[in-house]
Amino acid sequence: MTILFTKRLELVPVTFDLVEAVLSERRDDVRRIVGAELPDAWPGRALVERAFSASIEAIQKDPEHRLWGDRLLLTRKEDGPQRLVGSVVFHGSPRDGGMVEVGYGVEESSQGQGYATEATIAQVDWALAQPGVRRIEATTPPWHSASVRVLEKAGFVRVGLDDHPFLGEILRFGRDRA
Repeated sequence: MTILFTKRLELVPVTFDLVEAVLSERRDDVRRIVGAELPDAWPGRALVERAFSASIEAIQKDPEHRLWGDRLLLTRKEDGPQRLVGSVVFHGSPRDGGMVEVGYGVEESSQGQGYATEATIAQVDWALAQPGVRRIEATTPPWHSASVRVLEKAGFVRVGLDDHPFLGEILRFGRDRA
């Protein structure tokens, strides 16, 4: 999988070795694999389990499916020492009908700077150019106005309202291949 470049970011592929190092809380290995400085609160097992919605065994069994398109957000080298600022992941490779679901997160001290929007646009454009992908969906709670703005700026439109067992009401957004 290729590295994607945006104006301020390098989006580098997530590997199984990285996921394993994060889940094993081997921070020095994570820093070495990523090749960038890590935020104090990243990575953490809870974050990875929430983002990937899969066990290490499931990821190990089929990493090409589970890590399909997943990337970390690093600041560009030419802007100074690289820092990991977040991630944009898909919840597996395209399913029947060519749909994938995207999720994103930016570490706390880097929020509010447009990184999520910049990276999500790049990731979604990449995904929609892949064979077999016809639609990308995303969900967010209605109260999460920053996330709603990211999705709207990335060309998503509201397509429904779901009931999540833990989060309650969540908005569903979609963007189709042009």
